[in-house]
This record gives sequence, C-alpha cells and structure tokens, in this order.
Amino acid sequence: MNRRIERVQELLREELSDLIMRELRDPRLDGLISLTRVEVSPDLSDSRIFVSVMSETTDPQEAVKALQAASGYLHKELVHRLDLRKVPFLHFRLDTSIAEGAAVLTHIEDARRQDDSRAGE
Repeated sequence: MNRRIERVQELLREELSDLIMRELRDPRLDGLISLTRVEVSPDLSDSRIFVSVMSETTDPQEAVKALQAASGYLHKELVHRLDLRKVPFLHFRLDTSIAEGAAVLTHIEDARRQDDSRAGE
C-alpha cells in the first residue's frame, strides 16, 4: 500500500471520528463508538470504515445502520473539511474484534481462576 493511501485513511479516520462525536445526534449512536480501521480503495473512490460499538444499551448493528444512513451527510462534510480532489464514498462495517478479544481475555481469566482454585484444594 502506498504512502498516500495510508495518509488518506488516517485523515478520514480522524475527521470522521470528530464529525461523529460532534455533529451526529442519532439516539442509535449512544455509547462509545470507535473507528478501528479505514480501508480506502486504490483509486480513492470508496472506503470501508470499521466501527466498534461498546455500549450496554446500543445495538451495534443499529449503530452501523445509523452511520450508513448518515454517510451522505458525512461525505458532504468531509468534502468541505478536507483538501482532497476526491473524497471516497463511505461504507460502514461492524468490527467485532475488540469484543471478541475481550471475550477471549474473560475465558483466559476464568481458566486461570479455575486452575488457582484446583491448586488450593
């Protein structure tokens, strides 16, 4: 991957994070929403934004739907904010890697506690 695409990906992630936090007022976006990764096509026409949602009350799928529904607005705002000839279209995807990692850590901790309790018997 070339350096330009990497810079565009990072720029999109930073600006989108700011826009989502400050501009979007959708109740489906309650809780902590992290943009974990941005992938831009080589011709800079499309981007996939991977989103992690950490909230007890927010359904992650609904949060992604809300972001996809706001993608036109977000794209328009990015056109005004960024000094790019072409701003990629936005496609949001749910990233479950953080939740999966937390579940693995929980299983490891449970196994460690079981081993400790067996060693104490």
